[in-house]
Amino acid sequence: MLTVDYNLMEVGTGQRVLDVGCGNGRHTWAAYCLYDCQVLALDMLQEDLQKTRYTLYTVDNDKERGNGWLAVRGDAMSLPLKSGSFDRVICSEVLEHVGDDERSVGELVRVLKDDGVIAVSVPTRLTESIYWRISKQYSRNPGGHVRKYKAKEIIHLLRDHNLEIYSIRHKHSLHSIYWLLRCMFGVNNEKALIPRMYHSFLVWDLKTRTAPVRLLDDFCNHLFPKSIVLYAKKGENGRHPQAA
Repeated sequence: MLTVDYNLMEVGTGQRVLDVGCGNGRHTWAAYCLYDCQVLALDMLQEDLQKTRYTLYTVDNDKERGNGWLAVRGDAMSLPLKSGSFDRVICSEVLEHVGDDERSVGELVRVLKDDGVIAVSVPTRLTESIYWRISKQYSRNPGGHVRKYKAKEIIHLLRDHNLEIYSIRHKHSLHSIYWLLRCMFGVNNEKALIPRMYHSFLVWDLKTRTAPVRLLDDFCNHLFPKSIVLYAKKGENGRHPQAA
């Protein structure tokens, strides 16, 4: 399930796309396979990069494609990339993990072309506050979340870095319930029955995408979304959009 809406980003064939903090590669796969983009996937964890590479190697073998993607290890706070080299940048559920989010956003903007588009998503303040209160393990796990964002905080963070926000969406309300259950029954307790049953429901929904469940998810996104997603354009010629 994608957090970022590629239609809102106007992703198109042949564009250079950077997926920062790619995880298992869901956004990388979509950009490469569905939109025929040139994609660079970047993450700190070798295990996640290996999963991404395996998925894309499988696509290349099935469709006789190749040379359209690269998955490398890298730090969002110091991207090993040239300035202004990407048409689209995706940073989904990453900034809550990094030590210096100001520096990370600066790096994302640096590698984005002047007419480029970026999508950033972070967990909502409401759900994070509940999880942190219920479970100490949720935030203290290695690689866990180090900060919570109010909506106005993430908006100001992007605007302060030469980004003009043109759309805001809320996503994954049904996943909010899953993580609530995980916190209640133990974040690291993989055998807990109720979270496992609910996870099976989420997997079923992912495969079937039935209309009633989609309507329920859309309605609940107005109440308790798991993530807030911001879509923004880079200010022309390095100018701050608010100063134009």
